Amino acid sequence: MAGIMVSASTGVMNSLLGKLATLMGEEFAKLKNLRKEVKHISDELSSMKDALERLADVDELDIQTARWRDAVREMSYDIEDIIDDFMCKIGEKKKKSGFVHDTIQRLRTSRARHQIAGQIEDIKKIVRETSERRERYKVDVPTSCNVAVDQRVVALYEDAAKLVGMDGPTNEVVSWLKDEEKQLKVVLIVGFGGLGKTTLAKEVYHKLKGEFHCGAFVPVSQKPNIPKLLHSLSTQLGCQQSFHDCELNVLLDQVRENLKNKRYLVIIDDLWDVSAWRIIKCATPENNLGSRLIVTTRIRIVAEACCFGHHEHILEMKPLSGEDSRKLFFDRIFFSEEACPVQLRHVSVDILKKCGGLPLAIISISSLLASGSSNQKERWEHVQNSLGSVLGTNLTLEAIRQILNLSYKNLPHHLKTCFLYLGMFPEDSEILKYELVRLWISEGFVSKAHGQSLEQTAISYFNELINRSLIQPVEIKTDGTVLTCKVHDMLLDLILYKSAEENFITVVDNPDSVARQLQKPRRMLFSLDGATLPGVVNMSEVRSFANYRGSMHIPSLAEFKYLRVFITDFTSFSADDNRKIDLTRLCELYQLRHIRIRGCGKCQLPTQIRGLQKLVTFDIDGSCIPTDIFHLPHLLFLNAPNVERLPEGIGKMTSLQQLHNFHTLCASLDSVKGLGELTNLSILCLGTGFSEDVVIDALNSSLGKLCNLEWLHIFTPSVSFIPETLANE
Repeated sequence: MAGIMVSASTGVMNSLLGKLATLMGEEFAKLKNLRKEVKHISDELSSMKDALERLADVDELDIQTARWRDAVREMSYDIEDIIDDFMCKIGEKKKKSGFVHDTIQRLRTSRARHQIAGQIEDIKKIVRETSERRERYKVDVPTSCNVAVDQRVVALYEDAAKLVGMDGPTNEVVSWLKDEEKQLKVVLIVGFGGLGKTTLAKEVYHKLKGEFHCGAFVPVSQKPNIPKLLHSLSTQLGCQQSFHDCELNVLLDQVRENLKNKRYLVIIDDLWDVSAWRIIKCATPENNLGSRLIVTTRIRIVAEACCFGHHEHILEMKPLSGEDSRKLFFDRIFFSEEACPVQLRHVSVDILKKCGGLPLAIISISSLLASGSSNQKERWEHVQNSLGSVLGTNLTLEAIRQILNLSYKNLPHHLKTCFLYLGMFPEDSEILKYELVRLWISEGFVSKAHGQSLEQTAISYFNELINRSLIQPVEIKTDGTVLTCKVHDMLLDLILYKSAEENFITVVDNPDSVARQLQKPRRMLFSLDGATLPGVVNMSEVRSFANYRGSMHIPSLAEFKYLRVFITDFTSFSADDNRKIDLTRLCELYQLRHIRIRGCGKCQLPTQIRGLQKLVTFDIDGSCIPTDIFHLPHLLFLNAPNVERLPEGIGKMTSLQQLHNFHTLCASLDSVKGLGELTNLSILCLGTGFSEDVVIDALNSSLGKLCNLEWLHIFTPSVSFIPETLANE
């Protein structure tokens, strides 16, 4: 499995080389001309891959070289698609007798072979033109080792009180809110991105929430999904009515009614425009019980527009002082400023000056320096020079992006790719570690390290991104294990900027802007509301598709061909909306590795998926699962919490590693016995009810055979049901 990683800089070159090696294998030994041609192609692509990896480390490229890099990267995707088609046809033939003979005949006449040759000729032409003026270099392929989370990083995010410079603003806000005033009071925290507004609001929330009947902490984001935002607000405030049965105005009335006689504390984090505030304001009544609101925003005009009486207080966040900046910087690297070697003191002054007192920038740069040999003066001077002419007194978006970009550039290639993939999640998402890990594996971003499984290697990638402060830990176990994470919005800005440069992720929130793009989209975050894509957008090469906003106007599955990841969420639609989304053609997408669907009640799903032989994850909230799901040889993760009846044959799923919401009441006696055949299971979420003794005996016997089980959760409908969070454990 080593050496097949997909990369943001090289596309699928490594994966493609692995598939070409298969075509040169013993199975096709009789086709000497084909093997000779494929070997020549493989050698040429190997040289190009080395060049692409070297170019990924160059700060600025001339226009011609940059175009060559982009063309070769995109061509690698196209060639792999052709070979995948070819391999699929071979796989179909393999099921019949005379496979080798028929395959050779097919290879001699296949159009796919000519298509590959034509594509390669185009690449050769590009390479010849470029190689005349550019020398090719070789660099080492990044390796992996078992990486643990740095507990200093965990401590930084686990307790906001430990973040220097927060005491003053925190005490100011608390003292203003904590009084006997009965009228609704609002604090507006204003400041540039990365100054710590959210951290401050969270600290105040934790200090005061015990004094209120209920509370909520609601992130808004630039383009908020208002129904989901209100759902989050409603849920946190303890409303009992199901959100999915409500229209927007009904939900607003419901929240107001619930809060009518309660003293509440609500945090509205990262407000970008007044329109969202007007809706939120409607949900928070002035009930004269001493309720409090805190709003954070980076836009002064928005903060002023939120003022509606005489009980507002605007706090402007300021950059850290020189003393606080030094403390945050040196504590992260050496635990104290006194422990810093003398030869690094002078260069650190200039680095801190360029960070401008911005906590996010200081944490990013100190994490970068802490990840290497911190006592090497040359490394520190390199960071100092790389920051160039960034002026600490001018905290513009471009200046901060330049600082954060330095941390990105110093990532090894495999971590750059994994980091960029975080752009496939919506802004302000709390991301489950194990879901992210499964997605990286499904996309081919993870190369197995010696002695480790793909999952173990991917977790090491995750921990390394935590250690470098490029993702923020959110939910943390007592042993320091990070279960969920978030991406700071300034880093998300960098991710989307880089993803656009590399044609790595296409964010679809405006159909006209997408239509103007010249490159083929490879991964798509679909965020259109009530609109469809123009017909000129080619969906056939899209490999990952995520629709978190719940748009029912997603492209037809007939337009996809090489899709590997399919994620969609339709839960924001009310029960009164009778439209159905046809997803039956999912069963035709033979490259699918990952399926996650929420709101299955709004969908028509395929009844059989036996053709998805590469599927690794099947995660839905529907009541029915395909009858032939137990014939998928590579399925590792299965979650179907609302299934009414499990199909027979679960004992055949010997590859399965995680099984969530297996309920004995939905399974036959044979299925309960078959559970004991799943000896690769490491995580099992098991539901029990009033089962017969014979079923209980069979269950006990089966559990005793699960020799690799690491975590077992047993629930009954009346006691415990945790379909969304189990993967965190």
